[in-house]
Amino acid sequence: MRHVFVAIGLLLLVVSCVQEKSVRSRIDFTEDWKFSLGDFSEAGNPGFDDSSWRSLNLPHDWSIEGAFSQDNPTKTNGGALPAGIGWYRKSFRLEKSWQQKQVFIDFDGVYRNSEVWINGHYAGKRPYGYSSFRYNLTPFLNFGDNANVIAVKVDNSAQPNSRWYTGSGIYRNVWLVATSGIYVDHWGTFVTTPEVSEKSATVKLEIKIRNKSGENPPVRISTSLIDPDGKLVTTADSEVSQADSVMIFDQQFALDSPRLWSVDQPVLYKAVTKIYDRGKLADEYETPFGVRSLRFDPVNGFFLNGKPMKIKGVNNHHDLGALGAAFNVRAAERQLEILKAMGCNAIRMSHNPSAPELLDLCDRMGFLVMDEAFDCWAVKKMQADYHLDWGDWHARDLTDMVLRDRNHPSVIIWSIGNEIREQFDSTGIRIGKELVGIVKKADPTRPVTSALTEQDPAKNYIYQSKALDLISFNYKHLQYLDFPKNYPGETLLAAENMSAFSTRGQYDMPSDSVRIWPKAYGQPFDGNPGLTAPAYDNCHAYWGATHEETWKVIKNNDFISGMFVWSGFDFLGEPEPYPWPARSSYYGVVDLCGFPKDMYYFYQSEWSGKTMLHLFPHWNWKEGQTVDVWAYYNNADEVELFVNGVSQGVSAKTADRFHAFWRVKYVPGTIRAVSRKNGQTVLEKEIRTAGEPAKIELIADRSSLKADGKDLSFITVRVTDKDGNIVPDAANLIRFNVTGQGSIAGVDNGCQTSMEPFKANYRKAFNGMCLLIVQTGKKAGKIQVEAASEGLKPASIQLNSLN
Repeated sequence: MRHVFVAIGLLLLVVSCVQEKSVRSRIDFTEDWKFSLGDFSEAGNPGFDDSSWRSLNLPHDWSIEGAFSQDNPTKTNGGALPAGIGWYRKSFRLEKSWQQKQVFIDFDGVYRNSEVWINGHYAGKRPYGYSSFRYNLTPFLNFGDNANVIAVKVDNSAQPNSRWYTGSGIYRNVWLVATSGIYVDHWGTFVTTPEVSEKSATVKLEIKIRNKSGENPPVRISTSLIDPDGKLVTTADSEVSQADSVMIFDQQFALDSPRLWSVDQPVLYKAVTKIYDRGKLADEYETPFGVRSLRFDPVNGFFLNGKPMKIKGVNNHHDLGALGAAFNVRAAERQLEILKAMGCNAIRMSHNPSAPELLDLCDRMGFLVMDEAFDCWAVKKMQADYHLDWGDWHARDLTDMVLRDRNHPSVIIWSIGNEIREQFDSTGIRIGKELVGIVKKADPTRPVTSALTEQDPAKNYIYQSKALDLISFNYKHLQYLDFPKNYPGETLLAAENMSAFSTRGQYDMPSDSVRIWPKAYGQPFDGNPGLTAPAYDNCHAYWGATHEETWKVIKNNDFISGMFVWSGFDFLGEPEPYPWPARSSYYGVVDLCGFPKDMYYFYQSEWSGKTMLHLFPHWNWKEGQTVDVWAYYNNADEVELFVNGVSQGVSAKTADRFHAFWRVKYVPGTIRAVSRKNGQTVLEKEIRTAGEPAKIELIADRSSLKADGKDLSFITVRVTDKDGNIVPDAANLIRFNVTGQGSIAGVDNGCQTSMEPFKANYRKAFNGMCLLIVQTGKKAGKIQVEAASEGLKPASIQLNSLN
């Protein structure tokens, strides 16, 4: 009897899913928009003539399409790219069957000061460029043959408004959502796991439902928990005899032997909530979640699922290099793949709410997240930054971030601000308490912090609010050692560290001489003529430190929960320590293209369990020149270096040095490093002297792509000699030709001072390399990629775009 019941239940489930699949629609609303730069006072009216405007798909960042100039009002901190005002318009029709539905438009992010009109009716304004928001379009829509027009004004003209590149436009995704009159509210579910062990877990689900049906019918809410394999685990039901306009339901579930979410096994459950109005399905809403526990301990640091774990994180800004701020799932996924291979397990969203899909990726790929709201409060950092909107909008923006993100298992910390100026005056006490209260109202389960710079508790008013659950400091790593004495009973996280400078492929010697550029604020310094910084770990800002010396403190003190490197990737803007024409940052352990710098391998040697050996620099120098050779390695006792087969001795890490080191005279040929453990060879690495540039090599990260108009292939372009050795100073101009079912999305080379456009079919190599990004179209087929340069053997590869 039991088996029969289950079989019948499954049959009914399949049939009902087919019949009920259209009760809630969420439609990608990013295609076929019209766009124009400039301000048009009548563009909000549906009859406005936009026939001369450019047609494009979203997400879109118009700033990245512009030319670099020191005259752009964004200044070099903002990437020296244009901003201004732009308008977007889209015409669309809705079936008459939608007349009984509630219809919403969801914007994941618009930078900035967006205003929206629907059929000439003003829907609203949202100043903060990083907030996600929704408008109810229902009262203003046309159905059937009558078209609808949505218009969006984006005003990023007030400058400078950021300390880094922001981009301009509708730079994240847009969705059209349709429900019945009774529906789960926007961000209307909240999953918590108050009790978690390997044997069992308690799952609580809060559901907020809105009723705009005009009636008060009986309502039943049924939720099914689905495990990571897609199997039904358990169900819960709630009922009300008469529906109110707003209803909140609480449901609870017991899980036996739960599969716990972790950075190594990021498994996800799913809560599927169905609303029945008088027995008929009215709405269906899915909430992915993870089962996990976390805590911070004053003595032993961070624990995930009851086990100690050092947070090994990076700070990342939101731009995607040559793509600018325009969000792309594959581009973000590639960044996370690169960081994962380094051993990174955490991301700080610096210093604003991220694209929601980025958190989806962190959930799925296993990253811990510090979710951050603001870079300033009421006191400004830049002339036209968020302080202008603080009074009217901070409570709404902070609440919306928490409501949107609170079901992500990757999110372990809420941050209410970064290096906030109010930490130095008494308003920090009042505002700190207010903001933590806002967060706790929406989510009482996670710790709240603020990334502070003042480590004297008597001088830090945000700390004095006593509202923070977790103390986070930026920089001054040696002062961390006094934390247990100065902050008894408190827990510590290093939210931002290093600010070390580097340029991929640039080597300044002697490498054991640390350069501080500048040594103090406003002081002149002797940098490099080409505005480069050394790739050895020997250069940093006056407020920062080297990677190795900072990690030594974090690694050897259990009370420090972990750290976030500033930064994971180079980003557009903030080109410290240099002025124009520098226009992007030097902080990353990965360059703007996604090419790892040498410091990447330091972290891989310390953070990753993967056995590795990385040898540098290149082996093209002047005859007889003294060259410093470094090697990062792990799972070995020592490394021996050979020059043309002759041993240069054995070197190993020490208590104060995380790399092997040799100082040798250059002779052309080959250097080879051999790592050994207990006398047995572990790995070998070899670098050869390169000859003259002779040919181009193309390496695609993926050759099989989706024909969805959004997928990307990142193609590394290398200039090599006739034997395939990369030429370390090659700067050849490479021209690209892409035919078939794809197009060029961007080009780059990682040079922080390049004035070449990102949207082009050419790029000079920088230190032997550049990058081509190819985007698929909507049709399946072959994509042919060709690269040519005067005097070099050309190269070509073929990509496949598949349905």
